[in-house]
Amino acid sequence: HYGWEGLDREIQINCFYSNPSIKSSLKFLRRTQWARDKVEALYIDTFCR
Repeated sequence: HYGWEGLDREIQINCFYSNPSIKSSLKFLRRTQWARDKVEALYIDTFCR
């Protein structure tokens, strides 16, 4: 829906900007609660309205 550039623009997390890949982003998100919270908030804003 957003792509890497869109995710970086909306959430501004380095894993979506600096050499983004699914593997590295998932690894970062699994380890980092505040980043998961931001992604979850974006999901809720996008799909639960």
